[in-house]
Amino acid sequence: MIDLSAARIADADGGELAAGDRERAGPARATIDSRAVEPGDLFVGLPGAGAHGGEFAVAALDAGAWGVIVDRAHAGAAVAAAADTVGHSACTGAAVIAVEEPLAALHALAHAWRRELGAKVFAVTGSTGKTSTKDILAAMLSPRLVTHPSRENWNTEIGLPLTILEAPRGTEALVLEMAMRGEGQIAELVAVAEPDVGVIVNVGPVHLELLGTVERVAAAKAELIRDLRPGAACVVPASEPLLDEHLRGELDTWTFGPGGQVQLLSFDAGQAEIEAREQTVRLDLGYSEPHNLLNTLAAVAAARALGVPVGGSVSVRFSSLRGEVVELPGGVAVVNDCYNANPMSMRAALDHLAASDASRRVAVLGAMAELGEGSEGYHREIGSHAAALGIDVLVPVGEGALAYAEEFDGETHPVASPEEAAALLEELAQPGDRVLIKGSRSVGLERVLA
Repeated sequence: MIDLSAARIADADGGELAAGDRERAGPARATIDSRAVEPGDLFVGLPGAGAHGGEFAVAALDAGAWGVIVDRAHAGAAVAAAADTVGHSACTGAAVIAVEEPLAALHALAHAWRRELGAKVFAVTGSTGKTSTKDILAAMLSPRLVTHPSRENWNTEIGLPLTILEAPRGTEALVLEMAMRGEGQIAELVAVAEPDVGVIVNVGPVHLELLGTVERVAAAKAELIRDLRPGAACVVPASEPLLDEHLRGELDTWTFGPGGQVQLLSFDAGQAEIEAREQTVRLDLGYSEPHNLLNTLAAVAAARALGVPVGGSVSVRFSSLRGEVVELPGGVAVVNDCYNANPMSMRAALDHLAASDASRRVAVLGAMAELGEGSEGYHREIGSHAAALGIDVLVPVGEGALAYAEEFDGETHPVASPEEAAALLEELAQPGDRVLIKGSRSVGLERVLA
């Protein structure tokens, strides 16, 4: 650490930050958006598609950041700003930490804070349902442990370390969602978080554009199992043979779902009775979707794997755009599940729509992205599934969704955009209808309800 007038600059090769900076950064929020900086924050200048975050380090210091982590190319301007007590009085005494790779420094800082916290770390991944499982698990743990979960889907190489760094001192449980689009990405997150238990909710045909086969998807997800420390626990579906070859004898492995160690014995009017390794768990749930009941089993297994007792009411606040029910004027219920979609989640959503009490069931479906060469076939299969379930009306949105209609023999209204779908629903929807809106994030179906 070198004093430079009123500024302090740390030369942090390989992301190794000085102990004093770790202490200051740990309990404080870190951000990569200079516009969101609040006094006492740490700003990390990451390279972006349109601009380099290091260019905004001075603005972050002006906004009251206690320090910035930037690459060496942008450190000079930040140091000058921090030393200029006239032009940048808010910056006086701020820390400017120069590194080769700001992202590696962010990871190192988060890793250090994770160790200092000493909290139980739960990691959740899966092809679908990982965010909901994370939400359920956090709600299950919160009455018993001071719990800090990932916000929404802060599940990437950027979101995960930011989640760890915003966890306050005294946190007893970190519930971290882990996403991946290719090989090596889960391993990168595991190295930062060092989970005590890893949960793989399921494996399915997602990201096939990059990975090619479901077997490679399984292997990428199983990096979570591979990189857990010996003696840690892992939670996997009982009926997923694609994960069998990745299991490790030195881990405490819990299986959930039909035929597993954690099974649903009964469910009635929100009351769930669950068997967990020959112990009975009783939960009062505010949801009834079959896929979320399965996610609940995964959450119970994760909690019990680390010795956390569970039971009683589970009050879950699900992340946005994931099955939210919006009641529209005129008695129309809309299930807003437009955050993302793949063949597994699409089937589950249609199953729940078909089982709902409604005059008519309307499916507004956008395309499922990143399915590779078999994409059209997957879309036709979903159309066939919707027909078999007796869905009354299908509204494919966009050219990529037209294949749904090829295997659907009911009332169909293809539209070109979410805005056209919104206009159509105003004319089409009738009192008592239930409308599902679902598609991959790239389709932008949240604009249907805008």
